[in-house]
Amino acid sequence: MNRTADRLELVADPVRPTGRTLLSAGVEQSYVDVEDPRYLHFDYTRRIASAVEVAAPAGAPLSVLHLGGGALTLPRWLAATRPGSRQRVVERDPAVVELVARELPPLPPKVEVEVADARDAVAAAPPGRYDLVVADIYRAARMPRHVRTVEFVAEVARALRPDGLYLVNLTDLPPLVGTRVQVATLRAVFDDVCVVADRRMLRGRRYGNLVLAATSRPGGLPVGRLAVAALRDPVPGGLLHAAALDGFVAGAQPSTDADGPATG
Repeated sequence: MNRTADRLELVADPVRPTGRTLLSAGVEQSYVDVEDPRYLHFDYTRRIASAVEVAAPAGAPLSVLHLGGGALTLPRWLAATRPGSRQRVVERDPAVVELVARELPPLPPKVEVEVADARDAVAAAPPGRYDLVVADIYRAARMPRHVRTVEFVAEVARALRPDGLYLVNLTDLPPLVGTRVQVATLRAVFDDVCVVADRRMLRGRRYGNLVLAATSRPGGLPVGRLAVAALRDPVPGGLLHAAALDGFVAGAQPSTDADGPATG
């Protein structure tokens, strides 16, 4: 076990000896298998990976922006499954970057990590730079408000290629108010949006993770294959899209910078 002053820890998995879990104040943040980067322990990482697999040509290298780095689980997976992918990882916490660099395997080829704020990084990105943007951004167990607004999402859309994909990991609890607002926010910018999660989450029966997928191309999400992949996961998932998503988000309003301080 390795501990930093701000209670960051990397702990070994007692069941899987090559597994390491990154904890922040005792809360699980990331999981990496130090010998097998293709192994994805948390269901939300598998759902993100499934979205990438069904939305992009098999094995093709991608240009990717990761907002939130943690232990670099998904950058490691992408480097292993899509060699040649160019990946930029933006992590706000320098202590996380330092711990991961010191205690976990070296960065895969073509993966760059920088300490910066996610919104600043997206705003500085050239138009149409990325095939994929993945947001997994948390502060005190919440996604900061300044990366949950229409204005921020519009910057993400600008940084993506026309058929690019935006994937967001959210944590929420019943009745999923935050998720409904974030879906409304993505729908204010993107033409096609869906939600994938544990079916118990979608029924409002538990706390956990949900993955939102969005693209600017109308009908651009391969929802049929996404639904099949979600159902086949070890933690079976469901998918909300089109009319089902209309019902889910009914009454929710998009979040904007004008709702409060952009840095909140």
